[in-house]
Amino acid sequence: MSGPDRIRQVEVSAYTVPTDAPEADGTFSWSETTMVLVQVHSDDLVGTGWTYGAGATAALVRETLAPLVVGRSALEVVGAWSAMVARLRNIGRPGIGSMALSAVDCALWDLKARALGVPLHRLLGAARSAVPLYGSGGFTSYDDDQLACQLRRWTEGEGMSRVKIKIGESWGGNESRDLDRVRQARQLIGDDVELYVDANGGYNVGQAVRVASTLDALDVGWFEEPVSSDDLDGLRSVRGRTRADVAAGEYGYDLVYFQRLCSAGALDCVQVDVSRCGGITELLRIAAVAAAYNLDISGHCAPYLHAPVLAAVPNLRHLEWFHDHVRIERQFFAGATAPDHGSLALSDDVVGNGLTWLPEVAESFRVR
Repeated sequence: MSGPDRIRQVEVSAYTVPTDAPEADGTFSWSETTMVLVQVHSDDLVGTGWTYGAGATAALVRETLAPLVVGRSALEVVGAWSAMVARLRNIGRPGIGSMALSAVDCALWDLKARALGVPLHRLLGAARSAVPLYGSGGFTSYDDDQLACQLRRWTEGEGMSRVKIKIGESWGGNESRDLDRVRQARQLIGDDVELYVDANGGYNVGQAVRVASTLDALDVGWFEEPVSSDDLDGLRSVRGRTRADVAAGEYGYDLVYFQRLCSAGALDCVQVDVSRCGGITELLRIAAVAAAYNLDISGHCAPYLHAPVLAAVPNLRHLEWFHDHVRIERQFFAGATAPDHGSLALSDDVVGNGLTWLPEVAESFRVR
């Protein structure tokens, strides 16, 4: 095979970045975040994608997926994706299999757009010029001052009209503090900003319904994972007894999962993560399935990876402006623009995803 658009090399690396403060949600705590970066090279161009997860994801890309990509045309993204999916059959698609697939697929789409000399959102068929955001963090490990500072930065500094905090502390073991923090958030942001909460599956059904009655009184409009996202009956039960929109789906790794989620009547909005679900190729199919059930989708985390593809999704509600990933992506990439009035604009004056990797900045965080 020959030609300037042939893929010559796939590079993969991992970077672990400490958090800027202790972080926790309802069911997990962490002090660092790992990004697995994939760069796909043709003769003159580089496409970039990434995921957030275990460093073992990099080995799966390097040893199993990269050989399926090298030698293909940079324009043959869906063919490469199909070959990778087939190779993952006996390894396991969910989990790091899908995360590895996602990172490579996103890199391939970026390379294709660069090969054609167009912005990625235009290649995908842009439905909008900017993607609406919501501020996300509000960790259960934050004290009152930390929470207030973050909420003010989102609303006053970045013009967010939607913000989300974590509840469900200690697997639902501190319900009174959960509700006190929601009250504090509502008081700080006022009545004109939408308030969302995320329990990360920390409650059981009865507790989630009980908490929901107070959330309704505080005009909380989004109740994310009130119970485990695997408990479709439980999600449906909570949904029927709260005014807030119930959301889940961030741990979906393939199209069939999302078909089950949509058909269960358990959600008002489907969360999808392009760095986990199988990449851009699969996200576009997931959005179509959600649309068939008259459901919107919301992008989960990784805002700069999501923005170009979500700009091409007609049934998009918004994108999560997640604190950890914002810090990493704005540090590691040139071209990571700031939000404007709560939205992330897409430029027509770039090629690909518009980002340039800064290896000299990231090197000190590299996992050896």
